[in-house]
Amino acid sequence: MRNKPKLIVILGPTASGKSKYAVKLARKIGGKIISADSRQIYRGLDIGTAKIKGQLCTDIADPKTAFSVTEWKKCADDAITAISRGGKAPILVGGSAFYIRAVAEGILIPAVSPNPKLRKKFERKSLESLLKLLEKRDKRRAKTIDRKNKRRVIRALEIIEAIGKVPKLAKIQKYRVKFIGIKRLPEDLKKRIERRTREMLRKGLIREVKKLRRACISWKRFMELGFEYKYPALYIQRKISRGEMIDKINKETIAYTRRQMLWWKRDRKIKWIMP
Repeated sequence: MRNKPKLIVILGPTASGKSKYAVKLARKIGGKIISADSRQIYRGLDIGTAKIKGQLCTDIADPKTAFSVTEWKKCADDAITAISRGGKAPILVGGSAFYIRAVAEGILIPAVSPNPKLRKKFERKSLESLLKLLEKRDKRRAKTIDRKNKRRVIRALEIIEAIGKVPKLAKIQKYRVKFIGIKRLPEDLKKRIERRTREMLRKGLIREVKKLRRACISWKRFMELGFEYKYPALYIQRKISRGEMIDKINKETIAYTRRQMLWWKRDRKIKWIMP
């Protein structure tokens, strides 16, 4: 175990300040930061993902197409190896639970290639109908999956189509991991989320969405890139007002942070701090 590289993981809900904490820690101990954010991987998704320049494993994918956690994990593992060999401390930071677990716990993800034709078929279906299909095909996976994440549900069905079922995930622990969780009081976090939304809009989130649209990102694809892109896209199409856009971003972010904390509370290895 002692021969394994050390890895510091900084996690927490959206808007908790984990990236800021990670930057300070990296400066203090001579570390390098690897992003564990499922959308910072995409080029051009900068303001809406609060992307910080210089973090590794960002801007590695085209936002027009889905990029798997398997592909991201390879980038993260390669980065950890390179940082460790260079005598620096690798710091993994993010709020995407499965991305963090994939690296920190050494999860072996099934090597099933994306099936564009099948995905297109499933994307036309409602999330409710997809969940019913998953329950029919693999009850065990249906009980553990994020039931609000359509992309995750489609991926599970894609794996089932290829190999019959979603296998229990095996693990190979590659790192000595220290988990640090950033925690905020609910009222404080709510204020930080509202401030985050105002700041994104001030920095030009609407312009960013328009620029992505000019780069041929479909309106349908915006619906899959998170509510920071979904609702500005609807606003640009004049389907909702500016006030509705802001309200929906804030409410869905708050709901998402609750789901994040429910997940992380299960893990007793995390040392929680309130910076």
